[in-house]
Amino acid sequence: MLRRSLALLVTGVLAASPARAQDRDWSKIEVKTTELRGGVSMLTGAGGNIGVFVSPDGILLVDDQFAPLTPKIKAAVAALSDKPVRLVLNTHWHGDHVGGNENLAKDGAVIVAQDNVRKRMTEGQVSKFFSRTTPPAAHDALPVITFDRDVTFHLGEETIRAYHVDHAHTDGDVIVRFEKANVIHMGDTFFNGFYPIIDLESGGSVDGIVAAVDKVMPWVAGDTRVIPGHGPLGDKQALVEYRAMVAGVRDQVRALVKKKKTLAEVQAAKPTAQYDAKWGQGSMKPERFVELVYNSLTAR
Repeated sequence: MLRRSLALLVTGVLAASPARAQDRDWSKIEVKTTELRGGVSMLTGAGGNIGVFVSPDGILLVDDQFAPLTPKIKAAVAALSDKPVRLVLNTHWHGDHVGGNENLAKDGAVIVAQDNVRKRMTEGQVSKFFSRTTPPAAHDALPVITFDRDVTFHLGEETIRAYHVDHAHTDGDVIVRFEKANVIHMGDTFFNGFYPIIDLESGGSVDGIVAAVDKVMPWVAGDTRVIPGHGPLGDKQALVEYRAMVAGVRDQVRALVKKKKTLAEVQAAKPTAQYDAKWGQGSMKPERFVELVYNSLTAR
């Protein structure tokens, strides 16, 4: 029940419009810390899971959830180390992952992200699929260092590599690998335990989600800890099952698309039926996920 409750919480916040998110009682959100190894921890609260790396050179955060949670996030980080937050690496541009950027930048952190993250944060978005309007971000929230493909950080004795994956959850996703600690943060290319949200209007695609998982799999051993964008901490088995589900639904929808079936006909065929009991309990319901996959495969 704890796993399912967490899944519902984080997907509910992600799918909400900014107005609905602002209506939340942030005082009731608890930021919890799961210490992993090698100085790496995972923070959960509301929004995307945060990665924390503590080194003698300072702290690197992977994502930072919503602005109202910054004090609680800072308190959780301070409980791990008295070092300052030097770097914030955004896995993509959505507000539940970059909402704390402005606050942390004003504290002295340097915000880093893939090129398209800054572009989309600067422009904002009107999403028809999610009925959500995201205004342009404040200047201080924008990444000040951006990169095209990959970037490497050297903190203490750890090597942290961020790899851009094309057109997955969005067009600005990065996967973060802590090499020595053997921990990977996948951002929203991995939703652990429920159907993923794919932001097609931000350049995402179902094929890109599968390709992102395929890129990671050679790095994942039996003892690798995998931080998802949403949901509980994962491992190799969880990632294998997730990949099988996404690819399985995609392939069934693709076969129906090739037969010139309409969206309504594809939904009626229930291509997610074998997966719904396990994966269909979050905010992304089966019919909506099928619609995303269908739209991704039929996009011109």
